[in-house]
Amino acid sequence: MVLEQISQSALLFDIVVIAYCFMPDHVHLLIEGCSESADAAAFVHQAKQRSGYAFAKRGVGPLWQPSFHDRVLRDDEASLAVARYIFDNPVRAGLVKSPGDHAFSGSSRFTLENILEAICWQP
Repeated sequence: MVLEQISQSALLFDIVVIAYCFMPDHVHLLIEGCSESADAAAFVHQAKQRSGYAFAKRGVGPLWQPSFHDRVLRDDEASLAVARYIFDNPVRAGLVKSPGDHAFSGSSRFTLENILEAICWQP
């Protein structure tokens, strides 16, 4: 449900979600603007608002903290390093043995296998 709201918000703001990983208490997103009009801050605001509302309708408390941490990447090499960090997160947390085993990771642009190959993931 949360991923669906994030994906819909990405379309609205001309953003593609290169990598995502939902953890028990946080989420990691690697996003890319598809045009000069892409607005990452507006995307995050809208995604949090839409997913938080959908979550609250199910009778559960607040989903998000008020702020978020972001960083601008300048090249593809940095993007691969961030993707590796994102997909290694559940492994480091001891939730799974391999990033491919985590059901709550993926990409809207690539298959998980493509990304794991690109980052040369080794156990």
